Amino acid sequence: MRVSKIWNISLPPDMAETAERAAKEESRTKSELVREALRQYLWGRKWRELRMYGEEKAGQKGLREEGVPALVHEARRGRPGDTH
Repeated sequence: MRVSKIWNISLPPDMAETAERAAKEESRTKSELVREALRQYLWGRKWRELRMYGEEKAGQKGLREEGVPALVHEARRGRPGDTH
């Protein structure tokens, strides 16, 4: 059983040439280059989703970014062993 799926993709010629050159310079296959690009894209997408979720929850509680340091300080003050 194959552990990966094959995709056929199309790229504009200039992008394909640039990607091929980058793969060669980094001693990678084109597949490795595309996998890394996709990993970074998906990581960035997840980060944006988490940030939007946090902003939504903060908005529901009436919190603003500039108030975060005070909230962190207040929360830390309540922890056992914290002398800050």
